[in-house]
Amino acid sequence: MKRIVLTFGLISGAILAAMMFMTLPFLEKIGSDKALVIGYTTMVLAFLLVFFGIRSYRDTIGAGRISFLRALSVGLLIMLIASVCYVISWEIIYHNFMPDFTEKYVARATQEARNSGKSPEQIAQEVEQMKQMMTLYKTNILFNLAITILEPLPVGIVMTLISALILRRREPKESLGTGLPDLQN
Repeated sequence: MKRIVLTFGLISGAILAAMMFMTLPFLEKIGSDKALVIGYTTMVLAFLLVFFGIRSYRDTIGAGRISFLRALSVGLLIMLIASVCYVISWEIIYHNFMPDFTEKYVARATQEARNSGKSPEQIAQEVEQMKQMMTLYKTNILFNLAITILEPLPVGIVMTLISALILRRREPKESLGTGLPDLQN
């Protein structure tokens, strides 16, 4: 199980990391909206490896059988490894190549709040909350890590649940009936 989980988790994590390293230098040109679409599309594609990992486990270790809970646990482990790779990649980029990320984020959020047509008091309140959150993000590594891992987790959990539901099988493939009547009796 360890080998399958590590293999598929690391490949999925490598896809997430590679896409992050390839797109972040072009963030200003791409724009944040398109970057979000690219990022979450990449997450869905990377987390397809959860499906293939569960299937590999079912077919090789489970002899064609796997319960929903076992499929879920294998998928969650694969997803967690990939998510940790995502976090490590972001931390490398953030600390080495984007030290001004929080300032740019607050500036963009401030501009979006101003463009929303909200009252000056609401804008000031939102900006102050955003500044406090970004200060915490910058100074508290555990908060930083928690916020970062929350990006891929929902996508990974959904992909894991869907994969576990699709791939669960109580009987080995060979013993499943063909659906045709038994004519030998």
